[in-house]
Amino acid sequence: MKFLAISGSARRASTNTAMLYALQSVAGSMHQISVYDRVGELPVFSPDLEQDPPLEVEALARAIVDADGLILASPEYIRSIPGGLKNAIDWLVSRNEVIGKPIVLAHASHRGNDMLHQLRIILATLSDRFNEDLFLRLPLMKLSPDEVAAHLSAPRHQEEMRRFLDDFANYCAPAVRLP
Repeated sequence: MKFLAISGSARRASTNTAMLYALQSVAGSMHQISVYDRVGELPVFSPDLEQDPPLEVEALARAIVDADGLILASPEYIRSIPGGLKNAIDWLVSRNEVIGKPIVLAHASHRGNDMLHQLRIILATLSDRFNEDLFLRLPLMKLSPDEVAAHLSAPRHQEEMRRFLDDFANYCAPAVRLP
């Protein structure tokens, strides 16, 4: 399975981005994960540009097409979705790449439920294949980069991430149809 893991953070030392890279490292040979950590580089959405989107938007759309499923991880800013992630979603709303694409959430904090609630509503609207029940949460907030690395390399967290990826791969796999 090929997954695109999108970080909703524009911060270089983001714990959500670190968690997505940790998922990439535990994926093994069964899954291929590309991490998209450039939401801060997307131009501000404008409906006037939808007919001829900027190259950064086209690159994100191609990455989504190439993926069997999307994993989104985002921090919460002021009890809401960060502007960069909201902007990325705005670019995708009227396009076809996300329609029917399997999507799940991961979150690198013990809090952030208000943002997660909003994001779940948006993603359920964006794709009928959003799986609200499949969710990875690792409490990394306020940890130093070294502490984050140690936390993510702990065997129990490595196993939890592998199980999450396997469950998502099973969800993404086409249903077997019996005659």
